[in-house]
Amino acid sequence: MTHATQAHWRARANKVLPAGGFGNFDPGVVLKRGRGSRVWDEDGKEYVDFLIGSGPMLVGHGHAEVIEAVQAQLSDGMTFFTSNAAGIELAEVICDAVPCADQLRYVSTGTEADMYAMRLARAHTGRDLILKFEGGYHGMSGAGLMSMSPHGGANFPQAVPDSAGILDSTRASVIVAPFNDTDFARQIITEYADRLAGVIVEPLQRLIPLVAGFLDALRAETARHGIVLIFDEVVTGFRLAYGGGQELYGVTPDLCTLGKVIGGGFPLAAIAGRAEIMAHFDVHKVGQDRFTFQIGTLSGNPVAATAGLATLNILNRAGTYDSLRATGRRLMAALENGARRARLPATVVGDPVLFDIVFARGPVRDYRDTLRADATLQGAFNAALRADGILKAPMKFYASLAHDDADLDWAEDAITRAMTACAQHL
Repeated sequence: MTHATQAHWRARANKVLPAGGFGNFDPGVVLKRGRGSRVWDEDGKEYVDFLIGSGPMLVGHGHAEVIEAVQAQLSDGMTFFTSNAAGIELAEVICDAVPCADQLRYVSTGTEADMYAMRLARAHTGRDLILKFEGGYHGMSGAGLMSMSPHGGANFPQAVPDSAGILDSTRASVIVAPFNDTDFARQIITEYADRLAGVIVEPLQRLIPLVAGFLDALRAETARHGIVLIFDEVVTGFRLAYGGGQELYGVTPDLCTLGKVIGGGFPLAAIAGRAEIMAHFDVHKVGQDRFTFQIGTLSGNPVAATAGLATLNILNRAGTYDSLRATGRRLMAALENGARRARLPATVVGDPVLFDIVFARGPVRDYRDTLRADATLQGAFNAALRADGILKAPMKFYASLAHDDADLDWAEDAITRAMTACAQHL
């Protein structure tokens, strides 16, 4: 039997999927399998994988301990809609690890987690507004899709919807500030304090690191005005450190959202936080008027919880994060050195666990700084890497525990060749 090619699958996809794909990534890439740090497409082409499923596969594809745990669970059942022991145990592990987490509630996606966190903030405070930061990604809800990637520079604090179909009333419920601008954040929180239910922020905004004191200022100002501080740790949770960004930076929010890593490659996310706020999920504690209704068919399902438990067990071992950061630092150095040798205008941005190169000179402190990047160079760089067997997101390298010296040697050589190719575009 002849094996179907990527072209075959793309032709079929174009008939049944809008834009020929799932909406997540270039639909021209149709992957067949993954093992450790590598993936293979339907044409048999092998890649070193720095996409890692957009983040969940932090311990690599098909890790033996995760597979063994999942297979054992599969024989006992895939989902029940009821509570299950694996989900309860995983909640205990997460609450023990994450500083803000007294309790948690499961959902299946980061979008749901962020949506419910914002809803909890409103339920707890009785206020209506949410403050987010321009360029921040908080899922696909209407409130989440405000000023994530606005095409024009709207005046702050006006929110700009990133999608058609979002109601004006939703837009009016969100205000926006520039990321990393401590003075502006203090000013806007004070100005809108009587209406602000919550402030939501990523401890690492996409790739942009924090300036010193920014999170501390948010914590101080929100506490002063009784505003719920939410850390979106769907990406950073168990990645920046075992306890996430709040452990790494030493700032504890009121709520956080988690996803990606905690499901070990299966759909699982959570809202976690202070018991008095999480109590709004318990009608017996807060009463019907303050109750936040939430259910989900697959929330906390035992297969995802089992995979998450196995993954977190691996991550909690000595030296894990030192190894992960060593991988990232080596690749970041390769990007910096490659750009310098090729005399390309470029800045490497991010943390060793999550980073990329921005083809623009000067510091990148907020979303508007990223707009200075040369999109042509960025596209040429990514295309050259993919042709050379390096798979990554358009603006992101994810490090994983599965990446070894052979992978990094391959990546370093590919980066050198890609920079040389990009230099031809100048």
